[in-house]
Amino acid sequence: MSIANKNLKYLRKLRGWTQEEFAQKLRIKRSLLGAYEEERAEPRIEILEVVADMFKLTLDDLLRKDVSDTKTNYIARRRAQKMSNGRTDIPFVPVKAAAGYLNGYADPEFVDELNTFTLPMLAGGDYRAFEIVGDSMMPTPSGSVIVGERVQNLDEVKTNQTYIVVSKSEGIVYKRMMKNNRQKNKYTLVSDNPTYQPYIIAADDILEVWQAQMIIAKANTQQRWDVGQLASLVNNLQQQVTVLKKRMN
Repeated sequence: MSIANKNLKYLRKLRGWTQEEFAQKLRIKRSLLGAYEEERAEPRIEILEVVADMFKLTLDDLLRKDVSDTKTNYIARRRAQKMSNGRTDIPFVPVKAAAGYLNGYADPEFVDELNTFTLPMLAGGDYRAFEIVGDSMMPTPSGSVIVGERVQNLDEVKTNQTYIVVSKSEGIVYKRMMKNNRQKNKYTLVSDNPTYQPYIIAADDILEVWQAQMIIAKANTQQRWDVGQLASLVNNLQQQVTVLKKRMN
């Protein structure tokens, strides 16, 4: 396989994109991208220029260097670029990348290729941002971005605090975590919207936990409740608290 063809395939997989997703970003047909990766066609220069801009590479890098080679230090250079500003870069996991994240969360190369941003009020620490969808954590609106700080040990989890929980069975969810006094290896995940029932998750099912530090939401999207809704929700919440107390005692 030629260097350019090999680099295209490597960079696509590094970002966790399917051929269809990468082809859409390059504005070409998936079949053409497949031909490039299988070395049935040579990538056009204008396509390589787009890829170079996308991955902060030069055409010379794509045409002459194997960017997957550790000697090339592509990942090291990207990491150095992100750290050069002296601020904490926060990797961002959008909803579209959630499936790929479950496979690549522990892969430094995958994480390094996530888009990042900085927040001046969060200096130092290990942070990650996740986009959430749905109304289970209302009044936090769907589409909000939750910035969380890594929890290194599940013993550090604080009951009734909000966390991003990454697990094998449930994927990426934003919930309140409750410790189980009877079963130390299990946690109850609770939604702020009491129309959603709490559920239990085992510790060995959990891949990562990030304690919520900040919520970023679009302006004018805050959910509003009417009096009838609030009364119903409070009643549901009281019932759920009673059930939870019985389970945890």
